This record gives sequence, C-alpha cells and structure tokens, in this order.
Amino acid sequence: MQLSIEPLIYLAIFGAVYLLIGGIYLLIFGKSIKLNNRVNRRLTLMEKGNTRDQVMAQLRKEMSQHDKAKSIPLYSLLAEKAQKANLAFTPGMLIGVMALLTVVSFFLLSFFTTANSAMLGVLSIVFGVGSVFVWVNRAAKKRLSLMEEQLPDAIELIVRSLRVGHPLNSAIGIVAKEVADPLGSEMGFIADEAAYGRDVSESLRALAERTGLQDMRFLAVAVAIQQKSGGNLAEILEGLSNVVRARFKLFRKVKAITAEARWSGIFLSAFPILALVGINVMQPDYYDDVKDSTWFIPMAAIVVVFLIVNVFFMRMMVNIKV
Repeated sequence: MQLSIEPLIYLAIFGAVYLLIGGIYLLIFGKSIKLNNRVNRRLTLMEKGNTRDQVMAQLRKEMSQHDKAKSIPLYSLLAEKAQKANLAFTPGMLIGVMALLTVVSFFLLSFFTTANSAMLGVLSIVFGVGSVFVWVNRAAKKRLSLMEEQLPDAIELIVRSLRVGHPLNSAIGIVAKEVADPLGSEMGFIADEAAYGRDVSESLRALAERTGLQDMRFLAVAVAIQQKSGGNLAEILEGLSNVVRARFKLFRKVKAITAEARWSGIFLSAFPILALVGINVMQPDYYDDVKDSTWFIPMAAIVVVFLIVNVFFMRMMVNIKV
C-alpha cells in the first residue's frame, strides 16, 4: 500500500505559520502584551519611565487604531476582531505580517510539497491570510473571556473601596492597580481619563461599545443612572456584581450541559474531513476509478454543501441564549 503524507504536511505548515504569528508578536512587543500578567501593561509602561500622558496616548492609539482602519478594503473583515483583541500590531503591521507569512508559506510549500505553481500561490495566500484571521479571532475570544471573568471581582473591589470612603474615580484607580490584564489596563485608562476631566460613565460606555460585553454595558448604565438620579452606588454595584456573577455561573453551567452535544457536533463535522485525509494518506489512488466520472464533482460539491449545513445546524443546536 502506497502512503502519502502530503496532507499532513499541509496541516503541519499551516500550524507552523500560525505559531509564527505569536512568536513575531512577542518578539516585537515583549511579554508586556501577554494577558493576565500579574502587573498589567499600563503599570509596566509607567514603570519604564513613561509619563501618564505618554501611557494614555499609547493605550488610546492601540484601542482606536483598528477601528479607524475599517475603511481599508478586506481589512474591515478583520478590524472588529483586532479591536476587541486590542492588538498592539498596527493595521499596517498586521497586513505586513500577512504578506510575510504568505511568502514563508510559499517557500515551505515549495520545499516540502509537490503542488504546481497555481496551487502554491493559492495555498500560500490562504495560509498567510487565514492563519492571521484565526489567530486574531482566538486572541479576541481569549481577551473578552478573561475580561468577563475578571469583571465581577473588579466590581466587588470597587464596592469595597466605595464603602471605606473612596470616590468612584479613586476606586477605579485601585482596580487598575490590583487587577491583571486585560481589565486592569482598561480600568487604568478610565481612571486616567477621569483625572483629566472625562465623565466616568462615558468612559465605561466607550469600553462597553469597544468590547461588546453585555455585563460591561450593565456597569456603564448603573453608573450613569446613579450619577443622574442619585442613590447608594455601593449597593447598586453590589447587586450588579451578584447579577454578573450569577450570569457567569449560568453560562458555565450551560456550557457544561451542552459540552457533549458541542463535541459531538465538532466530531461529526470534522470526521468526514479526517476520513478523507486518512484515505489519501493510506491509499492515494483510492478515488482513481471514479474521479473521472461525470458525477464525481457534482456529488463532491453536494457533500461539501451538506457538511457546511451540518456545521451551521450543530452550532444552532448548542448555541443556547441565556
């Protein structure tokens, strides 16, 4: 039996290109951009001797640079995720990384595979651009997930600070010093803006819009209502903290309950592709008798359509709204 490992080589090259993005990111910006650091990025920048103005300018640039780049053709598909991931990469640098990875993919594919020139070009672009899309999407999900997890503790810290007599601006500043990234730097930026005169509720609303987190919108609305109508902010935020924590626990419970169905969907969606790769590895000539048939391409297209429909239906079945 003749074996072909070329499909596995394609997967290995895509994985290598994907891992290269993280290496480039760390090489350029260092460990200060890693999430969940004990000392958040804002404090790290200030410890290096930067003034508050310089740190604010740097953080503001990173927060808004991808939003301003939505007018760039094709990049608009990536801009929203890049903004939520708060990447230190500028849009130009990210496009440059895509070009670099496309070239790297071309050389790796040329060296390790026997694909023709047209296929090399197409696969190089798919690998170079696709790996960046996958990496940015994963970075955005990871950052937002960490922020959701940190938010209840941050609100409770604000409540305790308010009860011992600190004003809201000072309480947010305490959160900025005690909480790790990503929420620590965001709260620090809000505290800096408040020190220069911006309303805290406006800054919280901007953060909620930038991240798209529902719980962050609740916080912004609670602070805005208290500023307009008065009341005990500590009690309001304590109730909000309980609600956010309960929602977070409910999300985790739903995720655990639907885990079996979710993994079944992943398996059912991935198995035909894995089977196709396995068949091509173990017996590359398996389809030689039928691939010249007039029905081969139409039937293959129908199978692909059914696979795509299966992915959407399985996703709808486990995507329970809470």
